[in-house]
Amino acid sequence: MELPKVVALLGVPARAAMAWALIGGDALPASELAYRAGVTPQTASHHLARMVDGGLLAVERCLRYRYYRLASPAVAEILESLMALSGPPILKNRPDRAAVDPLRQARSCYDHLAGSLAVALADTLQRNGWINLQERDYQVTEIGEQGFKDFELDLPSIRHQKRLFARRCIDWSERRPHIGGALGAGLMARFHALGWIRKKAGDRKIWISSTGQRGFWDTFGLDLTP
Repeated sequence: MELPKVVALLGVPARAAMAWALIGGDALPASELAYRAGVTPQTASHHLARMVDGGLLAVERCLRYRYYRLASPAVAEILESLMALSGPPILKNRPDRAAVDPLRQARSCYDHLAGSLAVALADTLQRNGWINLQERDYQVTEIGEQGFKDFELDLPSIRHQKRLFARRCIDWSERRPHIGGALGAGLMARFHALGWIRKKAGDRKIWISSTGQRGFWDTFGLDLTP
């Protein structure tokens, strides 16, 4: 997916708004996307077709309706990065708005943790001396090497992955960085294995268990009590 094409597709406010309405992982019909973006159904259909052709959206038919969703987790990541710079488009409220807002607390960003929880974790790890932010990436300190080892996170294996080790990923809701890359993915996998967090298949919302609340406090000093 070429960057100029992506920018051109999302440079139209109505398209950006409809794509953003799908950020939670939902599959929505054109009629609802038109309402959310404040355009006519005919206009929405035109823009949706352009985004499907451009690889940003996927569409599937159910009876006489067509449902649209983001084409891949990578598209969601691109959207979040762009919205971190510009701010999310203004959307008309939808009846299930209460199901969308929780994404701000904890969600998956591709394969790592995002939301206010992820930003707080990055802040805490820096404050405790486990990581340092070096320009665009995080680096693990000697304290962090031992800390992650005690947490049973296999840093040598994580470093050998063919991807950025600890990407500085700007969080769209908090406008501040969380930990992405292989380290971010490794942390989220470890949280899942410990039962600290849980997520339904196909859903980006993440729930924190009572075990997780205790674990984040005992291990990182991160207070997640309501």
